[in-house]
Amino acid sequence: MRFGRPVGELSDRRPSPVSRRAGDENHADLSEADGAPDFRMRRYRLDPGAEVPRHTNTVEHAVPTVAGEYVVGIEDEERTAGEGGSLFVPAGTVHWFRNGSDAESSFVCMGPNGDAGIEPVGE
Repeated sequence: MRFGRPVGELSDRRPSPVSRRAGDENHADLSEADGAPDFRMRRYRLDPGAEVPRHTNTVEHAVPTVAGEYVVGIEDEERTAGEGGSLFVPAGTVHWFRNGSDAESSFVCMGPNGDAGIEPVGE
């Protein structure tokens, strides 16, 4: 699966702009269903103590931090991610997220539309 279109290659239809607010259902999720032909964006919230288990994706994705702080594991390395920071996860990279703080944290995953090919990875 490719991300985006080559320069000069345009869709036959022009997508309409979409705007979502915090009170809207699926407020931060945008995808092909919204007319975005090339990318998908989802916001994730991690309560204190919550985690996203080790996994891989068949597609690359960018992960900007929206609020709070959490630990992200990339392969065998742990890093602290904080508000305003961002992370790039290449396709096939083992990664996971854990909120070890006392406050909610949130991040956004942005990548190509279609199946992200999420595969759990055992310890």
